[in-house]
Amino acid sequence: MHGHDHHEHSGAALTHAAQMTLEKAGEQWTAMRERVFEALASFDNPASAYDIAEEVSKREGRRVAANSVYRILDLFVTSNLARRVESENAYIANAHPDCLHDCIFLVCDTCGQTTHIDDDTITRTVRVAAEKAGFSPERPVIEVRGKCSDCS
Repeated sequence: MHGHDHHEHSGAALTHAAQMTLEKAGEQWTAMRERVFEALASFDNPASAYDIAEEVSKREGRRVAANSVYRILDLFVTSNLARRVESENAYIANAHPDCLHDCIFLVCDTCGQTTHIDDDTITRTVRVAAEKAGFSPERPVIEVRGKCSDCS
């Protein structure tokens, strides 16, 4: 596998890296965006906007609408702070928001565990194939469905 090296953040360092990445993109890091990001990062598996809204609502002690969370998640995906697992209509926090690259997700059909791997050879091949077909790839999403090692 031909991956690339990058520093994966966690906890407060991940939130700080997300903030720096968003601000570098010219966006504001608001209190609500921070709460949504922290809630997203707290999930072990991909989370839906409804899951995140529920978690933020619990933490805030007031109802937070899923529509507001969707808008923030769209910004996070565009800004590389989160990745959307298309087949699950769910999101995961990007553990290295300061590194822009394509991702491959391994999604377990049994337990829902989603593993992110980097393989630049595969994603480069996908981009080249798209370009040869006259298509301009912006955000390739590669998902492999199956069973994780725990469920096999």
